[in-house]
Amino acid sequence: MNAPAIALPETSRCKRLKAASRREHDGVDERVMAARPFDDRDRYGNFLRVQHRFHGSLLSLYQDEQLNRLLPGLIELSRFAAVEDDLRDLGLPVPAAPRQVCADKAQALGWLYCSEGSNLGAAFLFKQSQRLGLDGTLGARHLAPHLDGRASHWREFVNKLDAISLPCDQEQAVIAGSLAAFDSYRGHLAAVFGE
Repeated sequence: MNAPAIALPETSRCKRLKAASRREHDGVDERVMAARPFDDRDRYGNFLRVQHRFHGSLLSLYQDEQLNRLLPGLIELSRFAAVEDDLRDLGLPVPAAPRQVCADKAQALGWLYCSEGSNLGAAFLFKQSQRLGLDGTLGARHLAPHLDGRASHWREFVNKLDAISLPCDQEQAVIAGSLAAFDSYRGHLAAVFGE
């Protein structure tokens, strides 16, 4: 006997992800700003440690062959190396690479949605970093816009993510992956800033 098909709303996958993770996204934004990462370079160094933990944990997803077939060019989008360069620019030690996220294909798409979406919010963070004398060549490489521009880069990623065909029963796993990514980032913030 075949299971009945689950009808999905007519909206795109990324619109569903945005709606499902709005509260978590807003909560992370509030916690980042409450940590005051741009008050001085010491606090910014802590922010880089958070970024290192988060982006470093996703490295295996960005390098995954299957995910790169689904999202061509994915391997080039990781900001982990740029975070490491930013740490070096500030004379900070580069920690060992963090434990990698273990996620199935559908969950991985949710994690990547969260990671790539953070590029849009990074526009504000990049401007704030300039108050500390940092920019896309010194200390804030990972916050710098993509060569194609933030909006164009995001639209291209969204189009690729929306075009991936998944069974209806895996769509919830994509959402679960994005929620796990926001939860992970909150945990890194709490661990590093202790707030």
